[in-house]
Amino acid sequence: MNHHNSSDNNEKNIELNNEGKLKTFFNKDIISKRMNNRILLDKVAKKLFFGSILFALIILVILFYRIGVLSIGWIDLQFLTSNLSIFPEKAGIYGVLIGSFLLMVVVIPVTLLLGISTAIYLEEYAKKGRFQSFVNINISNLAGVPSVIFGLLGLTVFGRLLNLGSSILAGGLTLSLLVLPIIVAAGQEAIRAVPGFLRDGAYAMGATKWTTVRTVVLPSALPGILTGSILAVSRAIGETAPLVVLGIPALILRVPNSLMSDFTALPIQIYYWTLDTVLTPEYANMAAATIVVLLVLLFLLNSVAIVIRNKYQRRY
Repeated sequence: MNHHNSSDNNEKNIELNNEGKLKTFFNKDIISKRMNNRILLDKVAKKLFFGSILFALIILVILFYRIGVLSIGWIDLQFLTSNLSIFPEKAGIYGVLIGSFLLMVVVIPVTLLLGISTAIYLEEYAKKGRFQSFVNINISNLAGVPSVIFGLLGLTVFGRLLNLGSSILAGGLTLSLLVLPIIVAAGQEAIRAVPGFLRDGAYAMGATKWTTVRTVVLPSALPGILTGSILAVSRAIGETAPLVVLGIPALILRVPNSLMSDFTALPIQIYYWTLDTVLTPEYANMAAATIVVLLVLLFLLNSVAIVIRNKYQRRY
């Protein structure tokens, strides 16, 4: 009997507690206070984020203004078609542009071939399990490794072990290692975004695995793959640290004519001209002019990526 009464009392207490919680939850004052706190927090977060963006834009405008002022009068046909020289008034970046172009001749095919092939294997052929997870984790980790580490790897493997020295081939392979994880990750995301019913339709018509990948999956994933690849190549063009570690020289008077030639690239030349500004003030103007050329190239590449994405993007 006592046990029965105690059970009834416990149930009544629970009901009273629940009613009290409901009254507290629906209390107008408490609700109003919570709403005001959330609105205040939203306003503070909005102003904080706007301030962060505004600060970044102000710094960017200052940098562009400073670079533009320093480069005025230095970017002309003579600057773009002349070779490097110890005399600032005669110096140009023709050989530097050729070196950067040949560098991309190595980077683009190597990264596209290896990156897209790896993404296809991991998404279409590799079994879901520990191996695939292990590879994906390592690819994600490699994408965050500092670029100077890849420079040390390139110096050890390509520069010394394979005896490629500071050639264009060594620099291109080093930069390929740097951007390869980015292309693999972009390729995986693009392939993963292809709807499953497209694959099922191809299989239903008797297509093999490779035929489905080649004729259905890749065309559908091509916009995402190309966009990620172009952005990765843009990063490779602007990288300095790996090439500095490789020992790329600051002054090459002759134009490189093969993949085994010594070379210099746009970011390397900007880096060394900036260092030499203390000795020769005109080098600051030349560095600013080279920065403008590099920014134009990056802008064009990023614009191509946007156009490709908007033109070939499909919605399912």
